[in-house]
Amino acid sequence: TPWEGGQYKLKMIFKDDYPSSPPKCKFEPPLFHPNVYPSGTVCLSLLDEEKDWRPAITIKQILLGIQDLLNEPNIKDPAQAEAYTIYCQNRLEYEKRVRAQARAMAPQE
Repeated sequence: TPWEGGQYKLKMIFKDDYPSSPPKCKFEPPLFHPNVYPSGTVCLSLLDEEKDWRPAITIKQILLGIQDLLNEPNIKDPAQAEAYTIYCQNRLEYEKRVRAQARAMAPQE
């Protein structure tokens, strides 16, 4: 995938009422991705109490859901205008930007 090689820091913030409410998941620094808000917060139905969140969802399932989202953006629920527009209009340019981001976020040797 164009994400290969990057190391992405994801902060998970759990409220006192977890697992009744989902954790907030935030990439730091924010990623260029249609479903990541400019603040870095992940836009995923699995993490939304009004949509698909259930207390039985595990942290592993959340992380796998985010991993899937990176590879397969949900264009029906965009959170970042620039990434969404480029993804929809020019997939090659989008993948070029993601690869450049992955290189910039590669672990230092």
